[in-house]
Amino acid sequence: MVTFTDTSTFGPSTPIRSTARKHEPIMPLANSVSIHAFFQSILTYFDEDCQPDPSLLELKFKELILTLADNTANRELLGYFCSLLEEPQSVSIQLIMEANYCYNLRLEEFAALCARSLSAFKRDFIRIYKTAPGKWLLEKRLNHARHLLANRGKTVGETSVECGFENAAHFSRTFRQRFGMAPNSIKQRLIV
Repeated sequence: MVTFTDTSTFGPSTPIRSTARKHEPIMPLANSVSIHAFFQSILTYFDEDCQPDPSLLELKFKELILTLADNTANRELLGYFCSLLEEPQSVSIQLIMEANYCYNLRLEEFAALCARSLSAFKRDFIRIYKTAPGKWLLEKRLNHARHLLANRGKTVGETSVECGFENAAHFSRTFRQRFGMAPNSIKQRLIV
């Protein structure tokens, strides 16, 4: 998640250097006229009946990154981007997977996030995690779901969405297969 903060003046342009520190999962971004203009320009594509061309969306995404990078108030975000470039490839896969496992993405999309073809992604993933990506994702999501149900008081519907499952029925069936009980039973045991 990204939040925006207003900044009226920006210092002189200085090079951004990556730091060897851990970056927060939520980073404030400096709000500017350029950011507002970008979002106004992208909204028009989603108001139309037809979906924008993927090449156009890729171009708009690059525009967003460059707009953010142009603002020196976004140093933390830029440091994070630089750290991704400096990390060994195995670490970047781990960072990307840990940060995105809760999203309902296809393996092809995870591969694209890791800047790999699907076959290279699967090969590298198995080398790092010693298991297939699909199995790892399912196990990670189910363990996170169990945590949310037991410790956060989330409903089954909320939990299924937050853990990247397509729907609550699929989540409940998979949860029961993995843990031998329905997701509701965890919540009921806590109430009693």
